[in-house]
Amino acid sequence: MALLINTNSAATNAAMNLNNNNSALQKSLARLSSGSKIVNPADDAGGLAVSMRMSAAIKRTDATSTNIANAVSFLQTQDGALSTAGKILNRISELKTLSTDVTKNTGDTANYDKEYKALKQQLSDLTSGKFNGVDLFGGTTQSVGITEDGAQNAVITQSDLATKVTTITSSTSLDDLDTIDDISQAITDVAEMRAENGAEASNLGFATDMLAANKTNLEAANSRIVDVDVAQESTQMAKNNILVQASAAMLSQANQSSQVALKLLQG
Repeated sequence: MALLINTNSAATNAAMNLNNNNSALQKSLARLSSGSKIVNPADDAGGLAVSMRMSAAIKRTDATSTNIANAVSFLQTQDGALSTAGKILNRISELKTLSTDVTKNTGDTANYDKEYKALKQQLSDLTSGKFNGVDLFGGTTQSVGITEDGAQNAVITQSDLATKVTTITSSTSLDDLDTIDDISQAITDVAEMRAENGAEASNLGFATDMLAANKTNLEAANSRIVDVDVAQESTQMAKNNILVQASAAMLSQANQSSQVALKLLQG
């Protein structure tokens, strides 16, 4: 190789290698400090796009899980009201039976009737119960999304409690209740509504489990795209650090090589 003064190719190459190695070192430092493999969009443009879609899906999954949990709370509140309605109907059936006792005088049956009227009012109040301003009962249904993309839905029922107990709530006294059969039918209807409530709650429980599994898999897939492997990246950083130091040392040596030409001129 010719000995030149104006052009120092070795120094140019050494400087280029130093810049490249230093750039790689800075990327390693940025990845380790942020915990992400994609510090800039240019690092992995396609991976960044996929990661953004997955992150949005994870957020929607969390929101859907919250909606389902609220729907379950609605059903639990509704079941609590139905359970109370069942207890009230049981007591009314007991009062109706006691009122037919021939040994009871007029005062006794009047007392039974007073309790019946109080229970009837409580039962009527239950039919207008609300959860966060939403009617617990009414005979309609509500759709609850159970997948993050909204493609699948479950139904929760606002049971028609008022209609099922109208025979009880519309009677003015125990005497107006013709037979125990009316009360027994109301108890059966409430039991069926509780069974329907339980089935819907169970369905939402399985949907929650599926969402949790889906979220776990989405997070794992997203992690493989964006999260840095600390062990691998720290090894890469150590290599780049050594290369930077070596490049700097070689650049210094290359810059000194032109001094040989000066010694020839001095001779």
